[in-house]
Parts: sequence; C-alpha cells; structure tokens
Amino acid sequence: MKVVVAYEVGRPLEIEDLPLPEPGPHDVVVRLSASGICHTDLTVINGLSPLPLPIVPGHEGCGVVEEVGAEVRRVRVGDRVLASVTPACGQCWSCVNGMSNHCELNAEVKRRQRFRLADGRSAAAVCGCGTFAEAMVVHEASVVAVRTDLADEQLALLGCGVTTGLGAALNTAGVTPGSSVAVIGCGGVGQSVIQGAHIAGAATIVAVDPVPGRREASIGVGATHTVDPQAGDPVAQVRELTGGRGADFTFEVVGRPELVTQAIDMARVEGVVTLVGMPSTTDVLTLPAISTVFSGKRIAGSVVGGAQILRDFPRFIRLAEAGRLDLESMITHRISLDEINKGVHLLSRAEGVRTVIVG
Repeated sequence: MKVVVAYEVGRPLEIEDLPLPEPGPHDVVVRLSASGICHTDLTVINGLSPLPLPIVPGHEGCGVVEEVGAEVRRVRVGDRVLASVTPACGQCWSCVNGMSNHCELNAEVKRRQRFRLADGRSAAAVCGCGTFAEAMVVHEASVVAVRTDLADEQLALLGCGVTTGLGAALNTAGVTPGSSVAVIGCGGVGQSVIQGAHIAGAATIVAVDPVPGRREASIGVGATHTVDPQAGDPVAQVRELTGGRGADFTFEVVGRPELVTQAIDMARVEGVVTLVGMPSTTDVLTLPAISTVFSGKRIAGSVVGGAQILRDFPRFIRLAEAGRLDLESMITHRISLDEINKGVHLLSRAEGVRTVIVG
C-alpha cells in the first residue's frame, strides 16, 4: 500500500509502497478515505516535537474497518470510523474520571513501531495512527464508530483539529453566553475555537491573525471582529473592542510563547486564558509573577480540547448535522495522497484553513 514517510527534517516527504503492518489482537485495519493535514503533523515533520524521524505522519482520518484483531470489541468489520489524536480505552483511571484525553494507553499506542521501511529501519505513526496512507493499523482505543451522512472529508477533521478547537471553547474554557472572546491564530483549530465560542453564545468574538484570508474566513464562522496584528498592537486593539477591559476568554492557538503572553495580556482581570497551540520542545514561557498572581486570571492548557472522544465525536457530529457546526467551509484545499508535499507546503505557508487528502 502507499505510505507517506518523513525521513529527515528538510527532506520532502516520500511515498513508498510498504506492506500493511501485521495487526495485533487489539488492532483494527482501516481503509482510509480522507485525512486532514494538521499543524501537529508539520511540527513533527520539522523535527520540533519529541517524536523521532523516520515516522509516518497523519492523525485525522476517516475510513472503513476491513479487519479486526481477535480481542477487539469496540468496532466491527464494515464500520465507518474516525481516528483520534489520542486513544480512549474507557477503563483506565483517567478514562473513568472524565479525562480520557489523558488515557493511560497514550504512550503505548504512540510509540509502537508499526512500519518496516525499505532501508530496514522501523517507523512509528504520528499519534499511533499514520493516516497519510491508503490504510492504517491502529489500536481499537484510537477509533470511534460513527453513523452519519456527513462526508468523509468533513468527518476526518473531527479527529484532531475541530475537536481540539471546539472542545477548548466548550470544555476547557467553558465560554458563556454574552461573553467576549479573543482567538489568536485562525487556522483550522482557531476557526474551530471561534465556532465553539459562537455555539456557546459569545456576544463578541475577535479573530486575531496576520493572514487576510483567515480573518475573512473567521467572520464566516462566527467572529464579530478581526484584528490584524501587523496593523498595530493586537492587545490594544482587542482591549478597544472589549470596553477597554480585555476579553472574558482568550485563546492562543499557535504555540508561540510571545503569543501566549499576548493572550494573557488580552484577558480582563479574572479572565480565562486557554492555551491550545502546540509549542516546540525547546520553548520556555516566562511570566511576571506579581501581575500573574494578582490579576486573578486563570491560565489552562487544553489537551485535545479536553475532549472525551466517545462522548464528543457523536455530539459534535450532531452539531454539524443540525447546521450549528460548519465543517465544509473549513476545507479550502483537496489533494490526492500523491500530492502530499503540496499539502504540507500549503500549510507551512498558512494558505487556506484546512487541506484534506481524499481518494
């Protein structure tokens, strides 16, 4: 089958014909029909994550189950499934305590060396999935069966980006009706934060991004105002739009320390700051102690939007079916697997909102 492999930083991704990995007793073989290209994949490909290369990228996928291991209980052959950026076994301490985004299977699933490469080396798959391929072999805890008429290319986005952003607004931050929100970074995840804030009933939603197309797209999914950070101090611009106090809820969706500081400064006293973007492993965040303590601001990291995939995938699908969540507008480019380097180039240049591999 065709598989995309990231061998070295700075080297184009390569498409190879590799054998399907041997499924284990808890594994599922999924024939993939769509895969989103997420910024996390770019972080891995660029060597800025803890995951070593070579590796098979991709973790936002939708497809049909072709084979199941002897001990698989979650899905059956023929089921349409979504891949998840994190597994959820449903049985460990984290899962039964409402934190399946921290499932204890995480390390085991994500370090598994699934692929034997042509040069004899082995390779893992990003997030234990590896959706930049014609098929994937994945632990059953990383897939959820779905029943809906929504298109595969839309569903694939729920595997990470949409769930991370939507969940950050609805689960982690708990955006309230009538509140004010500022979102720094309006790619796929940032657009999903905006949609989550809109669904929650926020009255003022400010989209902050230097790319004109992304600012325009933000208005289409619920933003009430946009801010170009290159046109002046973005903190001052957000404060001006929020009565001079700052926003009730702010989100950093890029993963850069200086933007985290901006998100904190944009929040009002006792405001909520949610950190969504994935930073580099070498990044360090330094904050002034006095103002951080006495502002009363709450700062929280958001892991996959605090999502509980067995609960949230179905409810987010219902929101899309009801027309409350717009998945179609987020897809700005569709490519084939053979065009994967074009897709990575689009993402690295911040062109469009989301590119999806289809076919």
